[in-house]
Amino acid sequence: MSKFFESELVQEELNQIEFLQEKVFKNFFNFQSLSKAAKIEQIKNLEVLLDKQNIFYSRLKLSDDPRAKDMKEQLNKQSVDLGFPPDVDLSNIFKNMHNMISEMKKSIDFQ
Repeated sequence: MSKFFESELVQEELNQIEFLQEKVFKNFFNFQSLSKAAKIEQIKNLEVLLDKQNIFYSRLKLSDDPRAKDMKEQLNKQSVDLGFPPDVDLSNIFKNMHNMISEMKKSIDFQ
């Protein structure tokens, strides 16, 4: 049996994701009041976070570790709870979120 969550790489990725989530959510509700530079930084952090989450989700999908499979199923259930259709792959959701970020960049004249 694979030891997915005991891997140093997986642990490091999870730590990075947690750090970025805290950083992004810290300014989530006051985004509109941030300076242009702070908005750009927030968007960059969000992009990195989404990329890392997408890669992690891909690793979960490829793993045969029962705990990884359970986590993947929990993430799928949570996406349904958030209103996404049950047959939508989270990888597609990440892609759509990147499209939304592109629009955010346009709205603040991202450079």
